[in-house]
Amino acid sequence: MIWNKKKKSKEEVRKDFLEKLNIEKEMTEGQKKKILAVITYLTDGLLIFDRDGILSFINPRAEELLDVESKEVLGRQILELNIFPRFQLLVSLVGGGIKEFPKKELQIKENFILEVSATSMIVGKEKIGSSVILHDVSQQKSIERMKTEFVTLAAHQLRTPASIVKWTIQMLLDGDLGEMTKEQKEAIEKIRKTNEKMIRLVNDLLNVAEIEEGRYLSKLVLSDIEEIIQSVIEIYKETIKQKKLEFEFQKSEKRLPKVMLDKEKITIAVKNLIDNAVRYTSIGGRIRISTEIKEREGEIEVQIQDTGLAIPTDQQNKVFTNFFRGTNIMKVETEGTGLGLFITKNIIEAHKGKIGFISEEGKGSTFYFTIPIKERFSEFLTKEFY
Repeated sequence: MIWNKKKKSKEEVRKDFLEKLNIEKEMTEGQKKKILAVITYLTDGLLIFDRDGILSFINPRAEELLDVESKEVLGRQILELNIFPRFQLLVSLVGGGIKEFPKKELQIKENFILEVSATSMIVGKEKIGSSVILHDVSQQKSIERMKTEFVTLAAHQLRTPASIVKWTIQMLLDGDLGEMTKEQKEAIEKIRKTNEKMIRLVNDLLNVAEIEEGRYLSKLVLSDIEEIIQSVIEIYKETIKQKKLEFEFQKSEKRLPKVMLDKEKITIAVKNLIDNAVRYTSIGGRIRISTEIKEREGEIEVQIQDTGLAIPTDQQNKVFTNFFRGTNIMKVETEGTGLGLFITKNIIEAHKGKIGFISEEGKGSTFYFTIPIKERFSEFLTKEFY
């Protein structure tokens, strides 16, 4: 595309920028210089586009981040900026119409990542342009990557000895190494329970590391979600019986289609939700699991409803964050990693599903999640998975 509009000088563009902000006539020359100085020397990159998508302002930091000079780019329409390599990446993110969004990551090259925000500039009720802010998060991402690598390494190093301890303990309890007294068995059983908790923590840490590395779906196969739920219920049958829980699994009236799932990961998600329901529902309480097909939305919904400990209202916004545990839960159950719901949310969202909950103290909680009906692997091959 060829643009015939004559390019303005750098000072003319800056003057136009102030006029469009409707402050040219209201400010002294000194005030205008102060505002320009603040905007110019921001530690983040700043670009201002007018209503026609023409670049009206770029500060030195943005020039540095995008590897351009202001004289090369000012006065150009956004699509014309595609001729500059780094601008091309930015344009592909914000689009020709400069769509508004709070934060998106843009990888310029290896170990160089920008966090991009785009906002419409409104005066009165009229849109006069758009601003784009560029924040360099390369160092932050590098630190996060090193932290994740350390957690992964540490967890793997812990997994092997924990597994050896597990099988050795089982051999002792089974009498393979000789008979033990009642007191010895009780002591070994306590060690077994402690070791199992450590194994669960190691597995949770490895799952979190995979989430942070962005490689969370690996084995998508056509699966039956109700069969997965039933297999998890079998794990808790004895506990349900011991706690005398009123338990119901209400399957969908309509036969559910098989969908593309990472069975291992979905099993973890379902197990985390059922485990919470069973663990935090008092003796004699109720748990109801249901599945339903929502054909209009093209998804399957799963609900896990309990009459157990609810989540305090003032803490509900933290439920899906890592290491969160409700204050009321910690009073009755001191152990737990606080990673289960964080992992579950990421598993569901990796499958393009949604997760939420309703919780009221004194009544219990209902957690629900949806899984889109995707029957072919190719339906997952969107840009988010490249």
